[in-house]
Amino acid sequence: SAITYQALVIGWFIGLGGYAALGFARLAGRTRGITSRRMQAIALGAALVALAVVVALAQSFIGEHEALDIATQLFAIGAGVGFFFGMAPPATLRRLWQEPELRAFLERAAVLPRLPDTKSILAELERWAAAATGAAASVIGLWRPERGVLEYLQASGEWQAAAPDAFIAGRAFTSGEAIFSSDASRDDPENAAEYEQRGVSAVLAAPIRIGQERFGVLTVYAPRAPIFAEDDLRLLQTLADQTAVVLESRRLIEESARVQARAEATRLKEDFLSSAAHDLRTPVTTILLQAELLARAAAAEPGRAPDRRALGRILSEASRLRRLVGEILDSAWAGRTPDLIRRQVDLANLARESVARVPGAPDRARVEADGPVIGRFDADRMRQLFDNLVDNAIKYSPGGGDVTVGVRRDGDSAHITVSDRGIGVPAGDLPRLFERFHRGSNVDDRRFSGLGLGLAISRRIVEQHGGRISARSELGRGTTFEIVMPLRPPDEEFTGSDGASSGGEQLTAPVAEATEQASAAPLGFAPGDV
Repeated sequence: SAITYQALVIGWFIGLGGYAALGFARLAGRTRGITSRRMQAIALGAALVALAVVVALAQSFIGEHEALDIATQLFAIGAGVGFFFGMAPPATLRRLWQEPELRAFLERAAVLPRLPDTKSILAELERWAAAATGAAASVIGLWRPERGVLEYLQASGEWQAAAPDAFIAGRAFTSGEAIFSSDASRDDPENAAEYEQRGVSAVLAAPIRIGQERFGVLTVYAPRAPIFAEDDLRLLQTLADQTAVVLESRRLIEESARVQARAEATRLKEDFLSSAAHDLRTPVTTILLQAELLARAAAAEPGRAPDRRALGRILSEASRLRRLVGEILDSAWAGRTPDLIRRQVDLANLARESVARVPGAPDRARVEADGPVIGRFDADRMRQLFDNLVDNAIKYSPGGGDVTVGVRRDGDSAHITVSDRGIGVPAGDLPRLFERFHRGSNVDDRRFSGLGLGLAISRRIVEQHGGRISARSELGRGTTFEIVMPLRPPDEEFTGSDGASSGGEQLTAPVAEATEQASAAPLGFAPGDV
């Protein structure tokens, strides 16, 4: 009958229109950016066509009705608008639809140049390019002009080199134009096996460049060709241009860092030479002056006994000069790790020797130890450590005050503290206290001589022994250095009183002789004579 026929026709249009609308809606969900929005518009148009047909056919049942006429016309107009926006959107609407993805990409791109390395930057750019275009994957090839190749970062973190014209991406790079291939295996048969292995069907590639300067190529892959490839290609080229800006910014940041590093190295060298010349000149002048006085006295009175006090001054300044030279030599080895000559050492005794040896320390410093603290250490390096810290405490306590050296055992570790009541360290200087050539901002170079190497060397000695060193200070009230280090390295065992290790390593530290400190009361002179 007629009613049955009309019902079948209505069902057919509802089914067809609904299927088309659902299919386009599903495609919209699997794509991104302008393509997704165009698919949404087409899905809406298909749904409105189905509704317009259904309403028109429904009038055959109920007769002409003004409201139904208006509804049919509105649905038809809406379908036409939906198809128009989906099939041929105006340029203004295209830019509007692309804006969210571009905005997200640009917001992320603003911080990318300051990521720790180029690999991190590329990984982020590839991820965002894939997200913006709705592609299955994205990869960036960097141009290496010195080698004449494009390098691609692999998932393993390694670089893979390719000829500049290899793959479809290489063609986009060499031609300088964005390229779309709906069938990569067909358009690039030489690499068809690789495309098939990766499940790639469609490829979009855009050169990364600023003006005539080339940085590389941005490529996105998809398992099927995009419906609106021209939109995706334009979007990809825009992303490639922004990628070029990111890479150029990164290059400028690295160049600026290199310039600053060179300037800082030059400044440090000049400061070091100036400080070294000043500090070395003082003991040399004293030695020469005292030697001249002794020579004149010997010439005037050949039989007269030598001036013990003058000889003491010469010896003291010579020891100081040797210590400065030792610090300079030790600093020259900063990039290397000299082997340690480990043997059983009592740190408490080394601390007492240092207090007796360092000028000014015997009268002001004391050692607090409950008993022997024996471990396997390099004795020469540990003497240097104690001498540096005790000398530092005495030097920066010009107003007097006690210096306390604490040595105690804490389980399998030695705990060492050196405390003074000196000028202290400003809080802002504490993070850089153990850097080479760094001196506190409250240190007057004319009043406190030094190269700024002692604490850096001390930290290196502690770290070579597997320990750690830290400092706490209060400006104007003193500083305390704390050291914790294992009594023996994890790969050694105590084997006997001779201190030989199970591995039998007895290697010479490269700067041990140069940095050996003067022994207490040399040549029979008491500390008071020096």
